[in-house]
Amino acid sequence: MRRHEIAVLPGDGIGEEVVAEGLKILDAVSALEGFEVDKTTYPFGADHYLATGVDMPPEAFDEMAQKEALLLGAIGDPRVETGYLERKIIWGVRQTFDLFVNLRPVKLYNPDHCPLKNKGPDDVDMMVVRENTEDAYAGLGGIHRIGTPHEVAVAEMIYTRNGVERVIRYSFEMARRRNKNGKPQVTLVDKSNAIRAQDIWTRCFAEVASEYPDVATDHAYIDAACMWMVKNPEWFDVVVTPNLFGDILTDLGAMVQGGMGIAASGNIHPGKVSMFEPIHGSAPKYRGQNKANPLATIEAVRMMLDHIGEPAAAARVGNAVRTVLESGDVKSLSAGAHGTDEMGDMVLKAL
Repeated sequence: MRRHEIAVLPGDGIGEEVVAEGLKILDAVSALEGFEVDKTTYPFGADHYLATGVDMPPEAFDEMAQKEALLLGAIGDPRVETGYLERKIIWGVRQTFDLFVNLRPVKLYNPDHCPLKNKGPDDVDMMVVRENTEDAYAGLGGIHRIGTPHEVAVAEMIYTRNGVERVIRYSFEMARRRNKNGKPQVTLVDKSNAIRAQDIWTRCFAEVASEYPDVATDHAYIDAACMWMVKNPEWFDVVVTPNLFGDILTDLGAMVQGGMGIAASGNIHPGKVSMFEPIHGSAPKYRGQNKANPLATIEAVRMMLDHIGEPAAAARVGNAVRTVLESGDVKSLSAGAHGTDEMGDMVLKAL
């Protein structure tokens, strides 16, 4: 029997609840498809940090390096300095394992869940490929003379040729695989007219595109891209964009597809250990109330299954989610519309 090893990091807030539902679906589909998944759960997050002072020890990274994938719930807690655990855990995993692709599907299943007028599933179907290791998130800079009238805050954006080229090349390969309507297309989203350092994206995009004559190309500045995603989401197939803009654009995409409750992401290094997670936050106010929507985590499980070489299982999970959303039984994708376990059971029944 095929066996896989994954790490599980429920994290903070609603993380434990949504991960439990994701694992319920993982266990069910693995039994149906005839493979087993060995799971190692790690306690790292706010509760563990406040009790022990340990955030994310090096030996945990060493252990995770031996796994095929990591399933993450959510990180963040108001009892801990803003951003501290996120940088130690989420950014730490991304950097340690060089997870240079942040892949975020934007797919609508039911027009009732879309806030856009006269838009349906055929209009909202795109993949956003966000660079995941560079840009302003690299943490270069700091704050000088804090609390004085002369305070200065500096944050530097950094782009390397290797970092830019590999994520652009990934996007072209993704477009070829999707072959949307038989006319694959990659759109570069940047702000190179105002941020001239991003000209490295423009030039690299053109060079890589010359190697893919079968893939059409387009370009939009980030402000225009946000406008067009709302007005004409059907224009997009695969979008590739720098880290900061990708973070913003994909949250807009999440709302177009129905909300954070359905939005998942993969932090990927092809062929190596990668991390999969819902893109919503830890939502501490909903912790332990059985209100969080687990569909985003279940979708993250689907992406993880593809990554570990179980495409049939991934397809079964995807079809189950589609069945649930197309059924009309889901009142809303917002927290509290359905119980966390109720939504998980709906997917399990469809599976």
